[in-house]
Amino acid sequence: MTSTPVGPAKQSAADASKLLADAIAQVQRVIVGQEHMVEQLMVALLAKGHCLLEGVPGTAKTLAVRSFATVVGGEFARIQFTPDLVPSDIVGTRIYSSRKETFDIQLGPVFVNFVLADEINRAPAKVQSAMLEIMAEQQVSIGGHTYLAKKPFIVIATQNPIESEGVYPLPEAQRDRFLLKVDIDYPRGNEEFEILRRMSVQAPEPNPVLNPELVIRLQNRASQVFVHNLVAEYIVRLVLASRNPADFGMPDLASVISIGCSSRATLGLVAASRALALIHGRDYVLPTDVQAVAKDVMAHRLVLTFDAVADNIVPGQVVERIIAMVPPPTPVWNQGGGPRP
Repeated sequence: MTSTPVGPAKQSAADASKLLADAIAQVQRVIVGQEHMVEQLMVALLAKGHCLLEGVPGTAKTLAVRSFATVVGGEFARIQFTPDLVPSDIVGTRIYSSRKETFDIQLGPVFVNFVLADEINRAPAKVQSAMLEIMAEQQVSIGGHTYLAKKPFIVIATQNPIESEGVYPLPEAQRDRFLLKVDIDYPRGNEEFEILRRMSVQAPEPNPVLNPELVIRLQNRASQVFVHNLVAEYIVRLVLASRNPADFGMPDLASVISIGCSSRATLGLVAASRALALIHGRDYVLPTDVQAVAKDVMAHRLVLTFDAVADNIVPGQVVERIIAMVPPPTPVWNQGGGPRP
């Protein structure tokens, strides 16, 4: 059942939260478990960012994105990345028309609201570079002309971490373009049983809840969520701790981290925290919101040293250590139920 849009002027955080909860519930009619992944997909959409899903085959990554696009509405395209892909296959090209004796522009499949880049690490570097402009600038240049992406626009990419044949690791510059990178685990035992029960017969279908115009309103509503200066300073300290860990009481991480998080991580933490706060029905950000998104925002932006990789240290462990060592501000609640400045 499609929800009735609420005008942006009258839309409270509670109204937006209920609408988003309905959308998430529709996705979870199809996807068993994986609550964190589904919630982070919604965070990426509200924060106007892109999302990278990494997990072994068969963990419902593609199905989750398809279901999410159906619930949110808008146009959807799936691109299967392969080693023989060329940039014109995704962004478009010029085609000569003998009838008109001119070149026509044939736009590629990225000119939709939702792009599923399946197994993005199978494409060579020139295709990865073609994705950078559409992801960062939301535009494509073909034949001397610039074509703007549709709004809202989000790239959700999947990546297989266990194969090495025919795989090109994503460059650091492109990983930095993804707001979130979510690691997908195997389902638990009770979830595996529910998958068997639900998907072995006619699989459920999600119902549309949102539409592109309403998504844009919700994105604008998320950007208005209040961030206190103390929370903003906490975000900055987290990012600085990834660059200079010795200054924050973690000298042992100096030999583990080769390159810390960029400034996109700072902006990403703010945007993702605002989106998560709106999903939870608040019009202000708490330090716990920052901690909840920090791993998915920061981990893929860290570059570890060769020694750390040899010792099987993963970036997620480093981010967890930073969160544990950098003290958050403590909210002081007033009688109105919100944090007091």
